[in-house]
Amino acid sequence: MKYIKKKLTIDKVTIHNIAKKFDTPAYCYSYNQLKKNIDNFKKNFKSFSPLICFAIKSNTNVNLIKEIAKFGLGADVVSLGELMKALKAGIKPDKIVFSGVGKTSEEINFAVNKKILLINAESKSEILEIERIAKKNKKNVDVGIRFNPNVDAKTLSQISTGKKENKFGIGEKDFLELTKYIKKSKNLNLKCLSVHIGSQILDVKPYENMLKALDKIIKKANYSFEYIDLGGGMGIDYKNNKKMLNLKNYSRNIKRFLKNHNSKIIFEPGRSIVGNIGTLISKVTYIKEGHKKNFIILDVAMNDLMRPALYNSKHRIMPAIKIGKKVKKTYEFVGPICESTDKFLTINNFQKLFEKDLIVICDVGAYGMSLSSNYNVRPKPIEILIKNSKIKVINKRQKLTDIV
Repeated sequence: MKYIKKKLTIDKVTIHNIAKKFDTPAYCYSYNQLKKNIDNFKKNFKSFSPLICFAIKSNTNVNLIKEIAKFGLGADVVSLGELMKALKAGIKPDKIVFSGVGKTSEEINFAVNKKILLINAESKSEILEIERIAKKNKKNVDVGIRFNPNVDAKTLSQISTGKKENKFGIGEKDFLELTKYIKKSKNLNLKCLSVHIGSQILDVKPYENMLKALDKIIKKANYSFEYIDLGGGMGIDYKNNKKMLNLKNYSRNIKRFLKNHNSKIIFEPGRSIVGNIGTLISKVTYIKEGHKKNFIILDVAMNDLMRPALYNSKHRIMPAIKIGKKVKKTYEFVGPICESTDKFLTINNFQKLFEKDLIVICDVGAYGMSLSSNYNVRPKPIEILIKNSKIKVINKRQKLTDIV
């Protein structure tokens, strides 16, 4: 996004033109930024050619996943619905990894019959259920075990997944026992060691600790894994302060790790692929003057963008037209929903706003629309993709008649 003659644009298309044609609120994605992100990811890890499985949970729009599939990416899924969407988007089954702690028998059965690359199991009970279904279907199923390395990702507690108190993965003792069990199974092939320590990680150190933990557990298991699934979790620059995860350093650490382990690396990035491609366009409905701050009441709400209410996360907000005149009073950007947590950002020294003005909320491509709901019986926004300065509707605005 950049200002051209004081008008905010996405790939040369002005926010005003988008809002005029499609109304607000509207999710808008940049194809150019998507391509840039994928190319950058591939470039940084090209020395060992990993299988990149896009984390579908971060953005579940089938038309966007179709674009991602064209770059050769696979998919990381955590539910039957996500698996079906990945297949519908044209991702080949042999590039799909099924993660998650609570896969049902129906989900496992579907995955087995579709012959996906891997089912990464997270408990002994799940392994026994996969084995039962494999036996019933008279098939051999390739599985992985998700190891919990007890590594602190130094991120939000709500998105930490690699510590022993988290529900994900299994500890060392159980991991070693399961490895022995699967080796003896007639219907299961142990192909993968999987790990994922959290999300929005900006420091390489947690990944270094994770790789050390993997090195130890592989030596103790005395097993050669065809795949090492390192998960995702790479963070993005929400604050626009240029603080980014150093992918080159992470790549160097993995190369050192691979000197001792002849395995194919799998990644499951979501946010780092789509996070900064998305903006949410909104209109100022009312400006409510308060004693110490003015409430900027938007037509977008926590049902459209849940992250601030769920994680207390901060997304930058930008005016659609830059006028330069700033106000001394504090602005609090809020939505119309009947919850005090329905707010997006409190900021000083913002430019002066008026009712009916347009603003954009930045970096909403990941966990924006995928976490949206119909709370307060509010229809979900339209989703559009800008590709080569052309606008394409990739998900129509929900109608009230659809949900009433």
